[in-house]
Amino acid sequence: MELFFCYFFLGFFLLVLLLLQILFYKHRSLFSSTNLPPGKTGWPLVGETLEFLSTGWKGHPEKFVFDRMVKYSQECFKTSILGEPVAYFCGPTGNKFLFSNENKLVTTWWPEAVNKVFPSSLQTNSREESTKMRKLLPQFLKAEALQRYVGIMDTIAQRHFASGWENKDDVIVFPLAKRYTFWLACHIFLSVEDPTHVARFADPFRLLVSGVISIPVNFPGTPFNKAIKAAEFIRKELILIINQRKIDLADNKATPTQDILSHMLTKTDENGKHMNEMDIADKILGLLIGGHDTASIVITFIVKYLAELPHVYNAVYEEQMEIAKSKTAGELLTWEDMQKMKYSWNVACEVMRLIPPLQGAFREAMADFKYAGFNIPKGWKLYWSAYSTHRNPQYFTEPDKFDPSRFERSGPAPYTYVPFGGGPRMCPGKEYARLEILAFMHNLVKRYKFEKIILDEKIIANPFPKPEKGLPIRLIPHNVKV
Repeated sequence: MELFFCYFFLGFFLLVLLLLQILFYKHRSLFSSTNLPPGKTGWPLVGETLEFLSTGWKGHPEKFVFDRMVKYSQECFKTSILGEPVAYFCGPTGNKFLFSNENKLVTTWWPEAVNKVFPSSLQTNSREESTKMRKLLPQFLKAEALQRYVGIMDTIAQRHFASGWENKDDVIVFPLAKRYTFWLACHIFLSVEDPTHVARFADPFRLLVSGVISIPVNFPGTPFNKAIKAAEFIRKELILIINQRKIDLADNKATPTQDILSHMLTKTDENGKHMNEMDIADKILGLLIGGHDTASIVITFIVKYLAELPHVYNAVYEEQMEIAKSKTAGELLTWEDMQKMKYSWNVACEVMRLIPPLQGAFREAMADFKYAGFNIPKGWKLYWSAYSTHRNPQYFTEPDKFDPSRFERSGPAPYTYVPFGGGPRMCPGKEYARLEILAFMHNLVKRYKFEKIILDEKIIANPFPKPEKGLPIRLIPHNVKV
């Protein structure tokens, strides 16, 4: 029996060694091309993923890119993230190259985990699904279409403050900001207005967002497993809404143009075929993620900086109160009012420069090409980083200083400020985000001054930035009726 166990463990040990050797040679083969960008590739499978993530966990996500720019190249360096060979493009030249070569030399790429959470995208792939969505959105998210939503945004902002802020001595900003942007997305995309109905999505949606870009280990209790289960729950709820909307459309209780859901249900492809329910549910799910998550991050950090910088708060307050005083009792904000909020939007832009809600994004090389004198092989993943320019003194004087005046007149140099990406894949919801953020700022500052409860609260990125404790603040209501 002892001899059997000896042979068993020896065989197991040799098998592990063989697997490690296979992984090592496979990892090395990914980086076997000549004249690749300089850089370190880390361990097989793991690469430098843990370093990439841990700088965010420690509150300094920009450190990953800055350290390697100094050590290897200011233009492009190689690394390995999520088991993939990655060329990290840096600076405005790198941003311009990736943005302007979309669907020519590069194309969008999502980690495989995204496809697993959104199963209908497996019929094609996440890249094709993203292309389809971009064809659906423009008529709903361009400035002309959004004008009719300004009053709705103001109404929901007022209801949000009445239900979550009034008669409170202190609040935690981050979850409240997420509640506001999610409520708004449900209303505008689905015409779901009942707060109780919206609340049913809240917890599973939080699990989905936190797990969809986690390590794709599908064991009970892991963030990825929770994300899959949360997506299934939300999808079932959406199917119920979709089926009811079909009935309402048939009975003329809803119109084909009232929201994105109605549009998806009535639109046909080139063959006259309608989208199936599961496909629509996944697309709406993706829209809800994009329509609320990054905006809630920006709102949270706007509150943080307004609490820390009284002179900035006072300037925003004066601008917003001038608008508030021009309104009659019960009159809602208008598109024209939003255009007057220039300083407030400059503040929001400076927040997104210092703490970009999206650190960057992946692309994939569609063919072999050269960049900055280096060979980039077909199939390699490419990454652009907002931090390579946003906090770089080469492009922003005193980059750690909060200065909204950077966005006056012509603003930053091209491709140095990229919180919404750029080129054909610039975020289609940019104008929508601007309006929902300004509606929140207007309703916030005309009601309250506020101060941080945790003065030195840590900012972490996992991978999206957030205050470690959610930004608790103490409210100081204005003694005016609003």
